[in-house]
Amino acid sequence: MKKYNVYGIGHALVDMEFRVEDSFLEKMELEKGSMMLVDEAQQNRLLKAVGDATMHRSCGGSASNTMIGLAQFGGSGFHSCKVAADDAGVFFAEDMQRNGVDNRIDTTSNQGTTGKCLVLITPDAERTMCTHLGISETFSIDNLSEEHLAQAEYLYIEGYLVSAPSTCQAAIEAARMARSLGVKVALTFSDVFMIKLFREGLDKIIGDGLDLLFCNENEAMEYTGKDNIAGAADELKKITQQYGLTLGYKGAILFDGKEQFNIPGVTVKAIDSNGAGDLFAGTFLYGITNGSNFPKAGALACKASSVLVTQYGARLQPNQAKQIIV
Repeated sequence: MKKYNVYGIGHALVDMEFRVEDSFLEKMELEKGSMMLVDEAQQNRLLKAVGDATMHRSCGGSASNTMIGLAQFGGSGFHSCKVAADDAGVFFAEDMQRNGVDNRIDTTSNQGTTGKCLVLITPDAERTMCTHLGISETFSIDNLSEEHLAQAEYLYIEGYLVSAPSTCQAAIEAARMARSLGVKVALTFSDVFMIKLFREGLDKIIGDGLDLLFCNENEAMEYTGKDNIAGAADELKKITQQYGLTLGYKGAILFDGKEQFNIPGVTVKAIDSNGAGDLFAGTFLYGITNGSNFPKAGALACKASSVLVTQYGARLQPNQAKQIIV
């Protein structure tokens, strides 16, 4: 039996979440619902502009959120990432540890700035992200741990890693390493803009095929070039053995390698969609590595995400997972 359900890799970011009006996005010329990479000066200007709006801070990054979701439901995970020797780096490492995710994060020797993600939430629950990757952009093959990867059932790769040469190469090598160790490879596309801008890197990670893919309907159609979700779902079978395709409030489409399942959504009043896809992946991975079939794991993942979007922040509150899993 493996020590870890999942070994995750991704950007280490401290999320700073603010509630704003649509007019703020228009004023700052930000595309609603996008994930934009910015430099430190641009991010600081946005922080100054948002002023004294209520802020929620937590360790973040797509894979980080997924690994915390896995742990909240009782799963075991190890996460590899990179932070700087600064206050934000210490906060990130301590927050991951508090949330039950094993890691060997170095907070003492890396000079630079820990990555931060400014998350702007509008009244319709849409999130617009302005990310300064900081030192996370230099995450590399040297930051991978073959020792810990070998002890995992799945490697989970965050699609945002394709945005920089060093991180993309680390993701490609991690996938190669996992396959050589007999570890299953799971990838999340993370964002439609990663497909539009960095398709070649994603294709290199996918290689001859994935074991498991996570994506939403917009990402599925962008990647496959199909204009309908049914066609996109069929096309995805060419690149992955299994998938979890999320449809927001409409639920999810799952494929376990033999059969396709339509999982109904849960109707709620959403106020913040940030992290919903990450939590879906973490909860689903918990389910399939702890005895659940795809329909049961998918139903649990949809239920968890439906709870998350009714509150602010990219992760569940303490003890919520226990209430959801009952």
